[in-house]
Amino acid sequence: MSTKEEHEETPSSPDIHFEPVVTLAKVDVKTFEENEEEMVKLRAKLFRYIIGQHDTAPEWKERGVGDVKILKNRAKHSYRLVMRREKTLKVCANHLLTNDMELKPNCGSDRAWVWNVAADYSDEEPKSETLAIRFGNAENAKKFKEVFDKCKEKVGSQANDAESEKLANELESLKVNDDSKKPNEQADKQEESSGEGTSTEPKKEAVDDTKKESDTEIKSETTENVPENSENPPETSDKSPENSDNPPTSQ
Repeated sequence: MSTKEEHEETPSSPDIHFEPVVTLAKVDVKTFEENEEEMVKLRAKLFRYIIGQHDTAPEWKERGVGDVKILKNRAKHSYRLVMRREKTLKVCANHLLTNDMELKPNCGSDRAWVWNVAADYSDEEPKSETLAIRFGNAENAKKFKEVFDKCKEKVGSQANDAESEKLANELESLKVNDDSKKPNEQADKQEESSGEGTSTEPKKEAVDDTKKESDTEIKSETTENVPENSENPPETSDKSPENSDNPPTSQ
């Protein structure tokens, strides 16, 4: 009874809320995977082969556990393999897929693959690495290999397609430039022909002016030679024998 009475007597604690002293704005963290298409995503464990130094034997060292992804870049027509450690999300594998890459089984296991990488950028600087990956079951390992092989085969074909498209675009641009030059040439020819037509008109006007000047000079010369018209006609001498009253005297 005493215990029941104690529980009944204890007051319920109120909801206490403390306002934060500093409010932080949300920050969008970019993974640089926003413009890429995810081809496959599987959970696995990654290893790196380290060559021994100073009389130490080479060994496989674990790189991390997390999700391995193969991403497609649509703009560059390329594929890359990216793997981040779980919880910390630190990159432990980051390299492009090439035609010369080949997945080989590790020690005859159907859950693990080994391949060589010419340039891995997980440590910010490109390094040649020998990587191994192990999956939880054989199905995931088989699926990863299928996608890996398909993507590396598409790399060469898409690169050739991109080059052919680039050449085709260059040829089209050259054709467009040629077509644009033709109307300009035609316009220049028309301007030249119109310029020739306009240039002949002043010549004709100049010839007409010279003709008019010569005509006026000729008219002025003729008017100077013609005698002026007088009101009285010129006097005529009546020295003919028919008009004389007196007969000619004989000597």
